[in-house]
Amino acid sequence: MSKTLRFRVIASAIAAIALLAAFLILNRPESSASEQGTDDAYVQADFTVIVPQVAGVITRVDVADHQEVAIGAPLIGIDERDLRIAVDNAKARLASAQASIDSLEAQLVRQQSVIVQARAALAASSAQLKLAEANRDRFANLARDGSGTVQAQQEAEAKWDTQRAARERDLAGLRLAEQQTAILRAELEKARAALLSAEAEKAAADLDLSYASIVAPVSGVVAQKKARVGGYARVGEPLLTLVPLYAVYIEAHFRETQLARVRVGQPVAITVDALPDVRLKGHVESLGPASGVSFSTVPPHNATGNFTKITQRLPVRIRLEPGQEAAKRLRVGMSARPVIDVGAQPRWY
Repeated sequence: MSKTLRFRVIASAIAAIALLAAFLILNRPESSASEQGTDDAYVQADFTVIVPQVAGVITRVDVADHQEVAIGAPLIGIDERDLRIAVDNAKARLASAQASIDSLEAQLVRQQSVIVQARAALAASSAQLKLAEANRDRFANLARDGSGTVQAQQEAEAKWDTQRAARERDLAGLRLAEQQTAILRAELEKARAALLSAEAEKAAADLDLSYASIVAPVSGVVAQKKARVGGYARVGEPLLTLVPLYAVYIEAHFRETQLARVRVGQPVAITVDALPDVRLKGHVESLGPASGVSFSTVPPHNATGNFTKITQRLPVRIRLEPGQEAAKRLRVGMSARPVIDVGAQPRWY
């Protein structure tokens, strides 16, 4: 075999091998790679927007833009004079309700004495009626056998009628006293309900007063500060935002073809464009339940005959490992490049 022919055979073999290798590489599933990375990733944090829960004139602003504050630190003060008046009114209504209860309880105690007195009067009138009935029968017998006069019999009859009316009067008085007790008890329950309402109103007024002084619910850095002394705070209108830089994370959007072997807990190497000399460590914290376009108002999922397949991206949250000094230099919105080691064994955090 000549050298020219041998060269052609070798060249053809090399070309065939190269074509076969290129075919295998180009058709290999993307998910089979030992590492998965993306440039579609940014530093994120869960912002806390500070909004007032009561309206009023802003009397003080205790923080400045980009100032770092700790949880519980005072942020903004709202004029509380109207709120204190509401608290005083609630206190007055509460005292009035308690006084009504005390008065009704005292009336109930007194009413028991009234009932005892009515029962005694009824007992006395019953005894008088019994005596008058006996005298009536005796004078009637005396008048029949001629030993007594008709006048005495008539007087005994009148006395009996008077005592019977007196007993009916005292019986009605006892019933009235007992019914008044039921009325007083109903009024007492009503007064107790009014007391509960006054207590709730007092608690609401105290709560509104506490809202006049706004403190930091979380630690973070002040951003988007709109509050100014002398300005008017409206309920639900943002005054500033707290950015918790101590709890930043990476939100990366991987192609769906990259996620076959991605698992929670796998290690991640992170580089940030703003910090070219820094290499951070993290781990996969969670995988998003849906692609980003699935949450759009009009998802671009084609249901017509014209269809072009587009690889979707799904969010993956990456948590930074604690104790990295360089992580303090991160700011929300910085571009990052995370690379997930999908061949590593996931760790549980």
